[in-house]
Amino acid sequence: MSRIAYVNGRYVRHADAAVSIDDRAFLFADGIYEVIEIFGGRLIDEAGHLERLVRSARELRLALPVGDGALRVIIRELVARNRVASGHVYLQVTRGSARRDHAFPKPGTPSTLVAFAHSADHEAAEARARKGIKVISLPDIRWKRPDIKSTSLLPNVLAKQQAKEAGAYEAWLVDDQGFVTEGSSSNAWIVDSRGVLITRRADSSILRGITRMRLFEVVKAGNGAIEERAFTLAEAKAAREAFITGATTLVMPVVALDGEKIGDGAPGPISLALRKAFHDFAPASY
Repeated sequence: MSRIAYVNGRYVRHADAAVSIDDRAFLFADGIYEVIEIFGGRLIDEAGHLERLVRSARELRLALPVGDGALRVIIRELVARNRVASGHVYLQVTRGSARRDHAFPKPGTPSTLVAFAHSADHEAAEARARKGIKVISLPDIRWKRPDIKSTSLLPNVLAKQQAKEAGAYEAWLVDDQGFVTEGSSSNAWIVDSRGVLITRRADSSILRGITRMRLFEVVKAGNGAIEERAFTLAEAKAAREAFITGATTLVMPVVALDGEKIGDGAPGPISLALRKAFHDFAPASY
């Protein structure tokens, strides 16, 4: 079966999907995106992701080409046409196609909307979680608004590649004061000696992860404690546990940072329990 994508009002074969070479995302990375998990045939935290899409658009003064209801219809059509039971939906909105000029195109230029759905190997992800992942640290060289989920991801790409070349799964980015901001494609967490979860406050220095936000509910339900504050690499290396969160990773235990073991070097019980409980709390819709 051919994969099906959505491009500006049309469902087309994924292999035939295309936009203009004048599209602002291609020329300037002038666009935003969201990734929504599909689990058991249901969309996880769809409302949260679409709300964040609206916020990103507002912050960049970018007009969404369709409303919330139409987006939901498009998403469900893609899931159905691609028969995805476990995977992700990707949405991208750009400022549209226009003659190359750094300034915004003339008013009325149509925005571009591209979307697709694909399957993911759930069992492989679970196996990775049982083993845990390695992380390296790198300077955070991104622009100052990573709270906007834009397609301007070149520093993230370089960090992820450097992690891969070092035999790690993720890179934790470190600010000028020596504090961890977040991962190249995830939010960063540690568990201290008291069992308290620590993650950086969601200000303009990190993305307000939807999975991150939902985890607050999971922790609260289990009478756990969370501190929203910055932490250093030294704190992370001395932590009882560490993990990352994201729509494509859920709660993924970290077992080593810069070649040093976290805890006993194996996924910790808190991380694994949170991962197991996550889908019991995350809103799911058909």
